[in-house]
Amino acid sequence: MKALRLVEERKLELQDVAAPPPPGPGEVQLRMRAVALNHIDVWGYRGMAFAKRELPITVGAEGVGEIAAIGADVTGLVTGQPAVLYGGRTCGVCRRCAAGRDNLCENVAGVMGFHIDGMAQQFLNIPARFVIPVPAGISITHAACAGITFSTVEHMLFDNAKLERGETILIHAAGSGIGTTAILMAKDLGCEVFTTASTDEKLEKAKALGADHLINYKEQRFETIVRRKTGKRGVDVVFEHTGPDTWAGSIFALSKGGRLVTCGSTTGVSAETNLYSVYQQQLRIYGSFGASIRNVADGLAKMARGLNPVIDSEYGIEDLEKGLARLASRDVFGKIVIQLP
Repeated sequence: MKALRLVEERKLELQDVAAPPPPGPGEVQLRMRAVALNHIDVWGYRGMAFAKRELPITVGAEGVGEIAAIGADVTGLVTGQPAVLYGGRTCGVCRRCAAGRDNLCENVAGVMGFHIDGMAQQFLNIPARFVIPVPAGISITHAACAGITFSTVEHMLFDNAKLERGETILIHAAGSGIGTTAILMAKDLGCEVFTTASTDEKLEKAKALGADHLINYKEQRFETIVRRKTGKRGVDVVFEHTGPDTWAGSIFALSKGGRLVTCGSTTGVSAETNLYSVYQQQLRIYGSFGASIRNVADGLAKMARGLNPVIDSEYGIEDLEKGLARLASRDVFGKIVIQLP
């Protein structure tokens, strides 16, 4: 079978490799159909792994396939069924996994496509508990964005920030995969959305998704606009994933008792925090990483009723490096999806 392998930093090869054996007890074999790109793929490609790994490694952290074979003792799944994979190799037995908080697993073995072999291969075997069926009516391209993108936003907005109907929210980086998804989910809940982007073109696209207030952060101070348009009150929630470049402004943009939720730090890892604002305004700051298996299923349920991810572009597997370069340049609006042969 074919697999896209990272053979050394910044060097990918589409290789012929041995196909997996029939799935064992408790396992499912999937015929993979598509993977969606995320910044974790860019980091892995550049050698920025956060734990020891061995190369070569099959890439792809988010994807979808069709069930090709089912091992003994597996119930609730059928062959031919499309399914999304949960990419974190969690233990399934620790107290946090048992409570459905998979992304807080105490014995996680790594992330597929980053620490261990990933999803950009034609066939793979995986424990059935990591397989989430795709409801009818969802395209393969859209389903490819459920394992990380939709689930991450689900976890950020609803498990952590606990966004409520009618609240105000500031969503940074409107053109990113999670930025576009956050706009869709916040508007679906009936929230008033402020959003930032680097170009007017991206802001116009964000407006088409339903964003109410558009801020070009290269020309305006977003925190000033937010406070002016809210009568100096600030927003209830800030959806943060850029880091130092926006951190101080994000804190200032919050209302009293506001919540900031962050899942990323693309502009660096250290930022000064005005602690006076944090305690005087009684702010809450939530770190959010990954998602639970339940979040993946919840995201798919939203897709099933028509809340679909924004797709920037699609490539064949041989052009995955072009997709990574496009993602790294931030010249995107939505998700980049790679179709597998």
